[in-house]
Amino acid sequence: MDIAELQRRLRPALIPMGALYGQALRLRRWTFESGRLSQWRPNCPVVSVGNIGWGGSGKTPLCGHILRWAGKREEHAIVLTRGYGAKPHRLPLLVTRTENPASCGDEPLLLARSHPLARVVVDPRRSRSGPWAYERFDPDFVLLDDGFQHLPVARDIDLVLLTPTDLGAGWNRVCPAGTWREGEAALSRASAFCIKTPPPGGPDQDNGPTGLADAIRRRLEGFGKPVFTFFLKPKGLMRVDGTVRAADLGGEDYVLATGIADPAQAAKTAEMLLGRAPAAVLPFADHHAFSSQDLLRIQTAASASGGHVVVTAKDAVKLAKLPGAEGFWVLRTELAFGPDFFAPAPFDDWFAARFDELAAHYRPLAAREHI
Repeated sequence: MDIAELQRRLRPALIPMGALYGQALRLRRWTFESGRLSQWRPNCPVVSVGNIGWGGSGKTPLCGHILRWAGKREEHAIVLTRGYGAKPHRLPLLVTRTENPASCGDEPLLLARSHPLARVVVDPRRSRSGPWAYERFDPDFVLLDDGFQHLPVARDIDLVLLTPTDLGAGWNRVCPAGTWREGEAALSRASAFCIKTPPPGGPDQDNGPTGLADAIRRRLEGFGKPVFTFFLKPKGLMRVDGTVRAADLGGEDYVLATGIADPAQAAKTAEMLLGRAPAAVLPFADHHAFSSQDLLRIQTAASASGGHVVVTAKDAVKLAKLPGAEGFWVLRTELAFGPDFFAPAPFDDWFAARFDELAAHYRPLAAREHI
């Protein structure tokens, strides 16, 4: 029995517990926002990318998109992340391209390798890593990864990610009755909502575009904030060792092995690129640390189907350490935006306008800081 089914069966007992948990989170948020507990605030814009619920909402791709946007403008960022599941050998930990993923986590390493102008820093206490990195790297802005509930760091832009399930059956179901970390009242503090959807035209889209649009209007219009939808668009394939790129597999069979929160979505994206569903999907736990035994299991499944092995970019940073995985194919994707709602401009234009307004405010303060 999975967690969702267990929650469904125990819902009458869990809902009161979720209400108490939500009340505790509201009190915690109030203590920070009222000034009773201190927050670190640097003299530069702080952008938070976070979600209301657990996993699988696209935080890392959205962080990557913002860092690509910044790179085009030669804006330097520090990324503050807890490094989920990591075992850092020191704190704070500046993530280099050669860092062991076990020390820093798969997503921080992926961001550090993909965005050379950014400094990615791992530390569960971001009120500690923030001042440490700010003093050393003098950033143009701070990007707070998974930051919606991380209140010891003040923020200027709060991007809150949701899934179609959050807007449907999962709406306002607070842990342990559901996957939400806070109740719906917390959403009033968002600067904008970003909703990860299946790629347009992809197979088996859940809650199709009309149903999703209706849910967005019903659930979110009252907050008076812009809503942006996005999806992961497949770009092609690359070997884990980075030696070869390919547009597709020429129609040949493959198995998909992945340790992400939503393996079904990765399978749909792969099918969209490769024109056929995987012969098998080998799901591992989110942020799974792959071992040589896992590698053997994947290779055995691929041999049985007579096909290739496809993995996600997040998996590849860990598999690259294992001899024998260098010939696996990495599913390359890029973030693309779909329809927006209640927004004055597309995401990049809206974000640039907000960022530039904030930068103009902070620039004199930062100048005085350096006198």
